[in-house]
Amino acid sequence: MVKETGFYDVLGVKPGCSPEDLKKAYRKLAMKYHPDKNPNEGERFKQISMAYEVLSDPEKKAIYDEGGEAAIKQGGAGGGGGFHSPMDIFDMIINGGMGGRREQRGRDLVHRLTVTLEDLYCGATRKLSLQKNVICDGCEGIGGKRGTVHKCTQCHGTGMITKVQHIMPGFMQQNKVPCRPCAGQGEVFDEKYKCKKCDGQKKVRDKKILDVHIEKGMRKGQKIVFSGEGDQEPGLQPGDIVIVLEEKEHPIFKCSGMDLFMEMRLELSEALCGFTKVIQTLDKRNLVISTRPGEVTRHEEIKCILEEGMPRYKSPFEKGRLIIQFSVVFPDSIPVDAVKLLERSLPPRPFEEIPQDVETVNMVEFDPEQDSRSQYKNAYEEDEDEGTPRVRLQQCESS
Repeated sequence: MVKETGFYDVLGVKPGCSPEDLKKAYRKLAMKYHPDKNPNEGERFKQISMAYEVLSDPEKKAIYDEGGEAAIKQGGAGGGGGFHSPMDIFDMIINGGMGGRREQRGRDLVHRLTVTLEDLYCGATRKLSLQKNVICDGCEGIGGKRGTVHKCTQCHGTGMITKVQHIMPGFMQQNKVPCRPCAGQGEVFDEKYKCKKCDGQKKVRDKKILDVHIEKGMRKGQKIVFSGEGDQEPGLQPGDIVIVLEEKEHPIFKCSGMDLFMEMRLELSEALCGFTKVIQTLDKRNLVISTRPGEVTRHEEIKCILEEGMPRYKSPFEKGRLIIQFSVVFPDSIPVDAVKLLERSLPPRPFEEIPQDVETVNMVEFDPEQDSRSQYKNAYEEDEDEGTPRVRLQQCESS
């Protein structure tokens, strides 16, 4: 008979559940409420870890079932009242560590791979050549002849020594630095037994060829991870190779989420009288778009084609929109004899009453950028002109 079910309720399981169900429930909740993911749920994470530690230990579980949480905290029946760190429990279950220590790994290799928008749309495979550290097969990562390696007496096998620096009288600073005799390895061996292949470094550089599969719908900045393919270090698990996708700029299309954007230029005659245009997609299909005669397309008008945008990652048959913005190109001039004919086809001009007392003036071209530069230059020159006598006057007054 269970006295209280608080720990079972925290994990969302029933008394008598199997160890597998218990571990499954813990993993799900621990991943959800881990402080890295939910910084405000630290207390909840702690409760989840405490409950799992008790219920996963047969001796502690028996104490809890008989006397509840109070019996556990008192350490009754030799169960021990102390608890491990929640992070230790998490590392042991999630990362497969023992004693609460996360398995040490070599460093990850990060490489940026530039791909085209076509690659992200259609999918592609790229071969990538990388250099990485691998354990020397000449000495099996020992650095020298087996049996000749011994612990460095200078650093006692830690690879680090402590240096004391006197900053000022009465003040000292301690710094840990790599041990010179063993080059930070913690082990030494006679020079004559040093591995010739790696020169005693325990590792060598090796070339790695990777087939990088770019799946349809991947995005700029997305990572492709090759687990365990990174640098190798003696005594450590290999790191990962992480490929970060960089998108090369496309001359026509721009991508935003699942939508593709493009600008289409239209002559004025096309905008007023209708047009037919061909769009070649990123997978080389040809789409035909058109407007009816008499349908007017305005400058900077936006329309879209459904299901012709970027494919969704892992669901490539779902696609976004192809969004088109029209840019109407106006001619610099038209033939004078065509004006009357054009006027008959267009809406009539609005009537403008001209007063008797008027002045006729001419218009000239205006460049806003040139004008702003000119105003800035004039203002700068005026400040200099005004500033000179002001400085002289202050100097005279002070004298």
